[in-house]
Amino acid sequence: MSVEENTNRAVFGLHGVTGMLIATALLLSILVGLTTWGISVQQGSSSNFYDPAPILDINNLKANNKDNANFAFQDAKE
Repeated sequence: MSVEENTNRAVFGLHGVTGMLIATALLLSILVGLTTWGISVQQGSSSNFYDPAPILDINNLKANNKDNANFAFQDAKE
């Protein structure tokens, strides 16, 4: 049984420090992208809020009825 030494080791190879830095940069860029997207969605929602006026009497709503769309939250700008 012969033992072969692995001579293809590289600290800065794709599986080493470089790969860790690439993965960290990728995760941070995803974090920044999702954060900016979430902030833009919140800013859009704050200026286009829902009008609760169509909800008159929630006691008349049935569980599975197509007419429930008339009582649901609707955009105020429509």
